[in-house]
Amino acid sequence: MSRTVTIAAAQYDYDEVASVAAYRAKITRWVEDAVGQGAQLLVFPEYAAMELAAIGQKGRDLEGSIDAVSDLTPEIFAIHQELARKHGVMIVAGSAPCRLPGGTFNIAQVFGPRGAAESFTKIMPTPWEREPWHISGGRELKVFDIGVAKVGLLICYDIEFPLLSRALAEAGAEIILAPSNTETEWGYWRVRTGAAARALENQVYTIHSPCVGTAPFCTAVENNTGMAGIFAPPDRGFPPNGVIALGEMNRPQWVTAKVDLDLLAEVRANGGVRTFAHWSEQPGVAPLPKARVIDLTQAG
Repeated sequence: MSRTVTIAAAQYDYDEVASVAAYRAKITRWVEDAVGQGAQLLVFPEYAAMELAAIGQKGRDLEGSIDAVSDLTPEIFAIHQELARKHGVMIVAGSAPCRLPGGTFNIAQVFGPRGAAESFTKIMPTPWEREPWHISGGRELKVFDIGVAKVGLLICYDIEFPLLSRALAEAGAEIILAPSNTETEWGYWRVRTGAAARALENQVYTIHSPCVGTAPFCTAVENNTGMAGIFAPPDRGFPPNGVIALGEMNRPQWVTAKVDLDLLAEVRANGGVRTFAHWSEQPGVAPLPKARVIDLTQAG
C-alpha cells in the first residue's frame, strides 16, 4: 500500500471579525470543512491572521494593526492547537507579525496531530515588509516530522530562493509548504512559479496557499490575489505540467489532493530526470545551512 497524505491548501478570504470568538468560529468552520474532505495536513496563508486587526477597528493604522495582531498571538496559538489536537491533523496557522525583543518577525505557528507546537519565522522579508513594516528575517530552517511525512515550511518570498528549499529537501522534506500573501497577479505568479520550480528541482510536492479578496478594514492587506495550488515534479506518474490541483482565482475555498509519497521516491530514484540526486554536480555548489528536523508526532 502506498504511503499517502491528503493536503488542504486554504484559498482564504478576510472577514471583518468583531471579536476573538468570531475569529475562532471562522477558523473552526474552515478546519472542519477541510477535515470533512479527508485532509490530514492543513495550510493557512501568510498574514491570514491580519483580519484580527478588525477587532476594535485597529486595521486603519499599519503600526496599530501590527501591534494588535501581535498581542493576540496567544489566542491564535490556542485556537489552532486545540483544533489540531481535536481532529488529529497538522495545521499551519495563518502567519502574523510578532513583536519580539529582537525585532518584528513574520511567524507561522505549526501544530502536530497530537497538539505538539512549533513555529517558523519567514527568512526573506519582501521589500515592503522591510519598509514600511520593519519586518526582520529569521535564520532557522525547519522540517516537521508528522509520522506519515516530513514537511518543510517556507513563507511566500522564501520559496523564490532555491537554496532554502534545497536545504529542506536535504534534511528529508518530501513536501514543502508555501503560504503566501500577494497583492497583485505579478506577485501571485512569482510565488506560484517559485513553487513549481522548487518541486522540479528537489522532486518534492510544493503547496501554495494564498489569501484572496479585499480587506478594506485593514490597510496592511487591503487587496489580495491568488489561487491555491498543489504541485509535483513533472515526470511520469504525475501530470505533465506538474499541477496536481489548482483553485479558482480569488474564490475562497480549500484546494485538496491526496499525494503519493512512494511515487515521489520512485521518481527520485528512476524518473526521467534525477534533479534531486544530481544537484551536487552543479559547478559552484557550496554546503547549505542545515535544517533542523522537529518531531511533531508527540502530544502537546
